Amino acid sequence: MAVLRVKFTKTKRDKLAQILWILNWVSVVSGIILFSLGLFLKIEIKKRNEVMAKGDINSVPNMLISVGVIACIINFLGGKICYDCSDANKFSRWKLVMLPYIICTFCFTFCILVGALMCYTMRNELEESLYLGLRDAIKFYKDTDIPGRCFLKKTVDLLQIGFRCCGNNGFRDWFEIQWVSPRYLNMASKEVLDRLKSNVDGKFLVDGVPFSCCNPSSPRPCIQYQLTNNSAHYNYDFLTEELNIWMKGCREALLDYYTGIMRVIGIAALLIWLFELSVLTGVRYLQTAMKNVLLLGDLEGESDGWLLENGFVETAKYNINVIKNLGKANQISTVSSMNNPNIDVQNTDCGKTNVTTKSIPAAR
Repeated sequence: MAVLRVKFTKTKRDKLAQILWILNWVSVVSGIILFSLGLFLKIEIKKRNEVMAKGDINSVPNMLISVGVIACIINFLGGKICYDCSDANKFSRWKLVMLPYIICTFCFTFCILVGALMCYTMRNELEESLYLGLRDAIKFYKDTDIPGRCFLKKTVDLLQIGFRCCGNNGFRDWFEIQWVSPRYLNMASKEVLDRLKSNVDGKFLVDGVPFSCCNPSSPRPCIQYQLTNNSAHYNYDFLTEELNIWMKGCREALLDYYTGIMRVIGIAALLIWLFELSVLTGVRYLQTAMKNVLLLGDLEGESDGWLLENGFVETAKYNINVIKNLGKANQISTVSSMNNPNIDVQNTDCGKTNVTTKSIPAAR
């Protein structure tokens, strides 16, 4: 029994073909939107690739870009097919193409769904990439004279100012590394030498942060150094002084930023997937209705259209049997070729064929 059988008149078939022609052109626009969203996400990731570790975080934008390009091509072809399907004579040249087109389009719409779901599943990969990238960027913050790292100080400062964050996980990350360049340390100072000798690695560690961690909205001048020493500053308590520097870590700030972008892109991709699926459903109805018209021979009469000619279970069993029979056919053809006595048999006539033998005359 056919699934979701619908009866179409000549007028309904023509209207369906016209509507699908318009919707396919709308789908071309949706493909452009997918391409643009993927390109936007790729650019946003590339802007801050200095603070991201190398990984598969570009898989989502690349997926969206590819799907967007394919959507434009497939829907452009679909618009041409639906436009010709309003005429039964023109449909005959697309008759053999429409079913493979519908199958390919179904697989393509599944790729859109996968791309939408990937927008919600890449958070863990992005978090790990940001953690490792920010850790290295903060570690090399002081290397302003080393080629390849001299730009990291500016990158981190602009990042902390723009996203109102400090450090990787928080401002205390700056306490664990030497972020002041050795060229700005007075090696003749006893305080500097004592700090260098105070740890095994010989680093100049201070309970301070760069200026970019300062909150310009703070009612008092920014306190960058001796953040944990209450006696070093007047009327100061580092446990309650949250307005002085940014408390949020840059990893969390960037993760929230990219998560918001991917959430919007994921919703847009899901809506486009639903739209593409509805268009594909209409194309399937049009294909079956026009096919039945040609079988009936009455181009002006009514015809049935459906999604599946048989039920879901019967269709699944039929396709499974087709796949099994294809495998068995290949095995049988191989075995029969091996057992065929007429194959690879040497000819004892040395290439001579149709040779007539002369008869010996009988003695009289």
